[in-house]
Amino acid sequence: MLTISSYEDILDVIKRFDVEQYARTRNFYSGNVSGLSPYISRGVISLNRIREIILEHHSPEKAKSFISELAWREYFQRMWWTHGTRILADFYHAQQPVAHHSMITNLAAGTTGLHAIDEPIKKMVTTGYMHNHARMYVASLACNIGQAHWLNPSRWMYYHLLDGDVASNSLSWQWVAGTFSNKKYYFNQENLNRFSETVQTGTFMDCGYDKLDSMPIPESLTENANLPLTCNLPLTTPPELDLGLPLLIYNSYNIDPAWRSDMPANRVLLLEPSHFKSFPVSDHVLRFVITTAQKLVPGIQVVTGEFNEIPGLEHFTHVYFKDHPISRHYRGERDNAVWMFPEVEPKSSFSAYWKACEKRSRKNA
Repeated sequence: MLTISSYEDILDVIKRFDVEQYARTRNFYSGNVSGLSPYISRGVISLNRIREIILEHHSPEKAKSFISELAWREYFQRMWWTHGTRILADFYHAQQPVAHHSMITNLAAGTTGLHAIDEPIKKMVTTGYMHNHARMYVASLACNIGQAHWLNPSRWMYYHLLDGDVASNSLSWQWVAGTFSNKKYYFNQENLNRFSETVQTGTFMDCGYDKLDSMPIPESLTENANLPLTCNLPLTTPPELDLGLPLLIYNSYNIDPAWRSDMPANRVLLLEPSHFKSFPVSDHVLRFVITTAQKLVPGIQVVTGEFNEIPGLEHFTHVYFKDHPISRHYRGERDNAVWMFPEVEPKSSFSAYWKACEKRSRKNA
């Protein structure tokens, strides 16, 4: 887990990042990744700012793979902005077949018998981190082999991830399950061994790809349950607010220390029970959100409550917040989201979106 003490630390990581090694190794568990995803998903730094810094230090061709991965995240975000809660249901196609709408018990416990999946699951529960390729393996195992509908397993994963993002998480699971794509994502033991750099054999996944779509549900994936995902929001005292200053509202998707940083203001990290009831997160994730805000945003105060319950809210002349699907009900002055490719509208597929982004980049070069 990358340790960040300041916004400058994040900038230094980006400046020193080896995009060529990333392109070569990113699919391997041991590959070169930035480790910045929790800070990206929490809005500490924008995708556009990362792209700007990367292109200051690398040519567009060398940076292409890395920027393409950033574009995946932006694409998912744009879909959330555009389609709202529609991303929480089968988007283009119904998932087939579906045996149940619960979580597979051995998958949640990390006891499937597949070492290169069980260990990342246990690590995620403990640290909040899982490599992106491992996430795809887990989703494929749950949906395409275990025949669980994607929604509740995706909520379980989101619950544990420090970089949990509703759009990226939900739509990635749907991409794997074939509801947001034209085919399902499958793997076998040989593929798992290659990218996890393990040598396990003789498992239920140790077969050819031609066997996977007709495979009966393995015994270790048959037991399922509805897992309670409890979110324990902290009890907070009323904030000390100066009604003579503007009020800036941060949340778990906006902890940007550079946002209006030169403005004397009240700064509040708002934890709304209604949001966390819909999208619960673990104690580990909550601690990360709160400590990151307190570490990076001077003077920020944590408030558990709904937006309209902020003490003295009606008396502030200026209330500022960043545009985001979870802040659409806030009242005040909305700062627009900053995109890498603002002129490109979300398309029906990422490939079409990325093609339009590349065309726009060449035009602006």
